[in-house]
Amino acid sequence: MPPASMLRVATANVNGVRAAFRRGMGDWLAARDVDLLALQEVRASTDDLADLLGDEWSILHDPATAKGRAGVAIASRADAHIHRVELGETDHDTAGRWLEADYEVGGRIVTVVSCYVPSGEADSPKQVDKYRFLDAMSERMTQLAEHELAVVVGDLNVGHRTLDIKNWKGNVKRAGFLPEERAYFDRFMGSEDDERYNDGAGLGWVDVGRRVAGDVPGPYTWWSWRGKAFDNDSGWRIDYQLATPALADLVQAYSVDRADAYDQRWSDHAPVVVDYAIPTPEDS
Repeated sequence: MPPASMLRVATANVNGVRAAFRRGMGDWLAARDVDLLALQEVRASTDDLADLLGDEWSILHDPATAKGRAGVAIASRADAHIHRVELGETDHDTAGRWLEADYEVGGRIVTVVSCYVPSGEADSPKQVDKYRFLDAMSERMTQLAEHELAVVVGDLNVGHRTLDIKNWKGNVKRAGFLPEERAYFDRFMGSEDDERYNDGAGLGWVDVGRRVAGDVPGPYTWWSWRGKAFDNDSGWRIDYQLATPALADLVQAYSVDRADAYDQRWSDHAPVVVDYAIPTPEDS
């Protein structure tokens, strides 16, 4: 095997980072040996993030326009080369929902995006805003597809296939599983009817979780706090790592870090963790 730099990328919708740390997120992070940590729904200041994560992390943070809402961040063991937060038209507020950065890993540049797609609400202005965001996201992902090593991670708030939602029949008219939303993901990875789905179809992006898991239900990444959804594993797979083909081919491991019990959860989402083996330039 040629020499490679191992890169562990974790993404988590923390549902408020201060609350997540009170519930035990710090213990998870200390044990997980993460290199790049992408967060969504931060709902805190950059100073709060720095205090919680500690001095060993370099932090990029794009807070939402409205205080206490949304917010995305990327924390890393090394400084980012550049970062970008603008997405879409200037009259569309996407603050706190798209943060893009380039990192040097083993002499290679890896582009990482922490993304938080609006949840939407069927037949409402919120759904119109969601489609505007997905349009802007599609345009940028078309451009990012030209990068060799890039990954878009986060809470994308859409279940692409029936395998991604436990109770999909009861949710076909709800935001998160509307045909119009799922069509955007067909554009990213291809539809499940395409023989090249998740292997060069659409814009060519690879859904790492589905490639590793295969055609099985889940593994789910979000469960409602209410009722017995978590205990019954009645969840949704809406947290993704979407990689360019070259990066997807470097995946060594994929995990959804589901809590062992309801009372051990520190968010209503579980982290999605992927290991990538990045070859050095002379070996690629």
